[in-house]
Amino acid sequence: MPRPALRLAVELDGDGAHPAAWRRASHAPGELLTPRRLARTAAAAENAGFTLVTLDDSILPPAAGAGPVGRIGAVERAAFVAASTSVVGVAPVVATTYAEPFHVSSQLSSLDHVSAGRAGWVVGAEEDPSAARAWGRPLVEGPDALAREARDGVRVVRDLWDSWEDDAVIRSVATSRYLDRERLHAVDFTGETYSVKGPSIVPRPPQGRPVVLARQGLVPAELTDVALVGGTTATETGAAGDAAKAAGVPLAFAEIEVALDTPRDTARERIADLERYSPWEERPDRLRYTGSAEGLVGLLAELAAHVDGVRLVPLVLDEELSVLSRLVLPELFVRRLATRPLPGTTLRTSLGLPRPAGRFATETDAATADTEAATGTAGAGTLVREETR
Repeated sequence: MPRPALRLAVELDGDGAHPAAWRRASHAPGELLTPRRLARTAAAAENAGFTLVTLDDSILPPAAGAGPVGRIGAVERAAFVAASTSVVGVAPVVATTYAEPFHVSSQLSSLDHVSAGRAGWVVGAEEDPSAARAWGRPLVEGPDALAREARDGVRVVRDLWDSWEDDAVIRSVATSRYLDRERLHAVDFTGETYSVKGPSIVPRPPQGRPVVLARQGLVPAELTDVALVGGTTATETGAAGDAAKAAGVPLAFAEIEVALDTPRDTARERIADLERYSPWEERPDRLRYTGSAEGLVGLLAELAAHVDGVRLVPLVLDEELSVLSRLVLPELFVRRLATRPLPGTTLRTSLGLPRPAGRFATETDAATADTEAATGTAGAGTLVREETR
């Protein structure tokens, strides 16, 4: 049987993956952080047919030397993008290393409400010791400690999303009741470095839980919806996708840095131009493609046998996004190698992911069913539940 079509994501942070990308941007440097520029870029990605846009973030400046020295918070930008688009999913990068899970949960729940169910979350990790100083927190150092904070943070955030049952909010004018307190549940988590009590302050998100994306190996498979995989070659990337799926992650997305030929310059000429100012460091966890639009289509066709989607990270956002919109995505859609999201659908629906049942509601229903089976009071139990609304 043919594999489902790829879902397509694109990174929209800054002016592109290269530290000196701003030198080739189509806008003046002072417009980088303006709402108009962000809205224009997000609209271009949505109109092109991308399923998801992501927004990188850190408490530290995005680059040094040749790069920009500031950015607006990813969650704030994501909320603006959500309000200025109608179909594309929006996933900010939020690190769990020093941030409080309660705040992360509230921010992402709010984003899912604002976007009518189009929110995602790219789980980040702060490895730079300067981040600890900026947060005023003890240093979290080493892959095991970073993975621990990511694991605990995602677990708590998911539980907080579930702490309100779907029908907890009543909004009854006749009875002056806003919610059913019996359908709010206290999170009781104790980890190695912190503990969390109490329910969320935000009702359960429209998707139940926003889509969780994480680098392969950072977060356990059972807590991840989409594993971000990569390698230095297409073979390594495909193998990483297969491994993520075998580990139980529902979806695997390949991360690919792209530098494409444009009508004026080849990709190699454009890279050489930017390398005069700053090097473009290669990452072992990301595949890098340099060349024509046709070649990128061929690469994605090859990877489609191993992954469910891709997240493209452009060399220069304005230049690559134009080529992707005109030459790459249309060809993918014609060849049925990729699919575009449908209006009125949640991000989970666009990705083919089910809406999860709430953890606490499931536990409550299971306990009630056991009691009713033991006492023969199923009818009475259902009646009492209805009367508490």
